[in-house]
Amino acid sequence: MDLQNKAKKSVAMPGIRGPSEYSQEPSRDPSLKVNAKEPFNAEPPRSALVSTYVTPVHLFYKRNHGPIPIVDHIQSYSVAFTGLIDNPRNLSIKDIRSLPKYNVTATLQCAGNRRTAMSNVRNVRGVGWDVSAIGNAVWGGAKLADVLELLGIPKLTASTVLGGRHVEFVSVDRCKEENGGPYKASIPLSQATNPDADVLLAYEMNGEILNRDHGFPLRVVVPGVIGARSVKWLDSINVLAEECQGFFMQKDYKMFPPSVNWDNIDWSTRRPQMDFPVQSAICSLEDVQMVKPGKVSIKGYAVSGGGRGIERVDISMDGGKSWVEASRTQKPGKHYISDHNSSDKWAWVLFEATIDVSQNTEVIAKAVDSAANVQPENVESVWNLRGVLNTSWHRVLLRLGHSNL
Repeated sequence: MDLQNKAKKSVAMPGIRGPSEYSQEPSRDPSLKVNAKEPFNAEPPRSALVSTYVTPVHLFYKRNHGPIPIVDHIQSYSVAFTGLIDNPRNLSIKDIRSLPKYNVTATLQCAGNRRTAMSNVRNVRGVGWDVSAIGNAVWGGAKLADVLELLGIPKLTASTVLGGRHVEFVSVDRCKEENGGPYKASIPLSQATNPDADVLLAYEMNGEILNRDHGFPLRVVVPGVIGARSVKWLDSINVLAEECQGFFMQKDYKMFPPSVNWDNIDWSTRRPQMDFPVQSAICSLEDVQMVKPGKVSIKGYAVSGGGRGIERVDISMDGGKSWVEASRTQKPGKHYISDHNSSDKWAWVLFEATIDVSQNTEVIAKAVDSAANVQPENVESVWNLRGVLNTSWHRVLLRLGHSNL
């Protein structure tokens, strides 16, 4: 068996297992909006997202593809590093914890965030997310670049001597899309070995040990990239010549034009989506909100992929004919400057503006990132059959009436 094929095989590590049914799921916060129970997929109320810069663990969205893995013996758990490397080996949690620990504040966002609005235009397939399949956390762990260096792969390496150019993450999580096999995804080796990319093998979230829903005992966090690549419950990490051939890399999470349907789709014509585009959403108001005449506070989040900062968030009350700029913040008490070293480059910004409402009004938010990428005006222009990457202008309708706002 050659190394490439050997790397594609995954054997469940001792100490952790992926159950075949849902009888041992962890408890969850009752305020979460449940979009699916088996597997469990849920998001917090949108108003909870703008109450704090760092999303509390219990309110962080949950995206799963099977029953939550169970850790029986943490002392027996290890991750196998295999593939096109000179020094394949297993590393325990103790081995990984012995490396320098980094805390990285990073926003994770499901590629299907805001899918519901896209399904209102034309039918799409996927979990019916509102605007809350997103969260911002402080992830603690070892940099993948340090771990790979421990295995003999120098930092800033694009290819190993044996021809490895991609790093595949294989989960203990079993899913029907893989015919009962493991969930998996990959990133380029050049990204994995770049310390500035801040890819983590994380064992903490917001200063606490990862809980089961979020990947205990170990997960990868790939900042600036759609959440599907931040694989939870790591089983093995494999260095491959080609990108991962798993279902969620090759037959999902790709961006197709509105003209493609389930009869003419050719998955091989598009590359797997990695960086997420510039995005914003209003969270202090529902899609249709009753308000009293007068001042109304507009609050929400804005974020872009690839480490790009948010240069501006604009608010309109007249269909986009005129705009006012919202204030932007990250860390409390600190002035936010896009792409400045004092800012968290992988994290969202929270925005706020106050408007004066005297009649029924549609409020629009759009963000501009530091590369001058702008959200598209209409959802129709970005509609796709899987309902991913809805980054169109976010709109809410304010109706005058009795309200506590």
